[in-house]
Amino acid sequence: MQTIRNFLKNDRFAEHNGIELLEITQGGAKAKLDIKDYHLNGANIVHGGAIFALADLVFAAASNSHGTIAVAINANISFLKASASGTLYADAREISKNPKLGTYTIDVTNEDGDIIAVFQGMVYRKKDKIEDFIK
Repeated sequence: MQTIRNFLKNDRFAEHNGIELLEITQGGAKAKLDIKDYHLNGANIVHGGAIFALADLVFAAASNSHGTIAVAINANISFLKASASGTLYADAREISKNPKLGTYTIDVTNEDGDIIAVFQGMVYRKKDKIEDFIK
């Protein structure tokens, strides 16, 4: 999984937003986001884009964990509860996988374990190897 971790070091957007990858497993991943003032929207709750970005990073980690490039072809998110402070966690799990497509569900929770959002995504698996994209 070190190869995937090295590959995701190139994700400058996630790094810029303070998202920390915690774990990568075959078809799964976990990350966290410590909420800062710049993650809040005009209503002083975490911006939906910040929550989506957190879920999207573990989606990328889980779907690319098989060693070939996987790119999103569909993603959606349902926001279930607002959050304004603390830490958010994202936990990705692979629902189905075949040579061309993969489906993933990501739960975003707060530090109390409350579900904040549910993200579902599908990837197209390319033939390109992850190693070819590591700088």
